[in-house]
Amino acid sequence: MKILAVDDDESILNLVSIHLTRSGYKVLKANNGIEALAISENELPDLAVVDVMMPQMDGFTLTKKLSEMDIPVLLLTAKGELEDKEKGFLAGSDDYVVKPFEPKELLYRIQAILRRYDKSLEPIIRVGSMKINRQSYEVEIDNKTLFLPLKEFELLSVLASRVNHVLTREYLIERVWGFDYEGDDQTLNVHIKRLREKFRNISFSEIKISTVRGVGYKLEVTSA
Repeated sequence: MKILAVDDDESILNLVSIHLTRSGYKVLKANNGIEALAISENELPDLAVVDVMMPQMDGFTLTKKLSEMDIPVLLLTAKGELEDKEKGFLAGSDDYVVKPFEPKELLYRIQAILRRYDKSLEPIIRVGSMKINRQSYEVEIDNKTLFLPLKEFELLSVLASRVNHVLTREYLIERVWGFDYEGDDQTLNVHIKRLREKFRNISFSEIKISTVRGVGYKLEVTSA
């Protein structure tokens, strides 16, 4: 999973990066909000750790923009006042940690937010008339049941967990095949093609997987 760390204090940025990297996360670093937004548009992080007090764009403004992109945010603040907490939550933050913080607390709070947001881990995912059952590994579409190979099932689950959002090829490969996958992305192309064929075979057109050239794929609901 990718986590974006945003702080104009290089020492804090490095501290957060070291502990997140040790915990297995891929860390993207930004020194200000403008840089963070540019990274987010290209990389689509799973979560952002954002400092409140930054030049050019403060953490509250950045949080609002990231929330509009459906990216969860954990705010880092040097203050513990109720006013700052209220501003953070009103801007769309999911949680906050007050500086100085214990790295373990930061990790626990990140894990809690990711669990809440990761719909691909929920037992049932519903998109339009499609129901994905992650316990029985069945996909039901218009009262028809599909039994997919495991990787196709996982790929569909990840796409369906963020419907109408473009997911990069790198993100999909990491989530389905793992961060240390050494194959090429032709494997992803083949699995997307097989899913599309199965949708066509059951005359199903409400949901489609679209290609966003040069970026990745998204699952769309085309009609009510």
